[in-house]
Amino acid sequence: MNYLEIEYLIGKTLTKIDVDMEQDVITFTCDNGDKYKMYHDQDCCETVIIDDVNGDINDLIGSPILVAEELVSDENPSDVEIPEYQDSFTWTFYKLATIKGYVDIRWYGDSNGYYSERVDFKKL
Repeated sequence: MNYLEIEYLIGKTLTKIDVDMEQDVITFTCDNGDKYKMYHDQDCCETVIIDDVNGDINDLIGSPILVAEELVSDENPSDVEIPEYQDSFTWTFYKLATIKGYVDIRWYGDSNGYYSERVDFKKL
């Protein structure tokens, strides 16, 4: 599979963004018809979910993406209730922006320590 970095979206103009919180998948459609998918292939002893989308997702539509960056942390954000049992975990933050505004997408992954907790981004 061809996995990409989120920075690949810089300069692209999005026409549609589908956020599926139940399936933990975000699909980005560009004005040239290209589609990109942000997701995680779940394995047995892990969970990777979209925890929060902060900002108006519509601010990313119709103008070129100016900022697309990923930040990864193994520290819990201050606004999160820490689970009683937390073995291995990863927070992944995506900051996307156009001239119209910013959107921050926060993903949470946890596992027994032997599985990936990362988010995948690929062209469909």
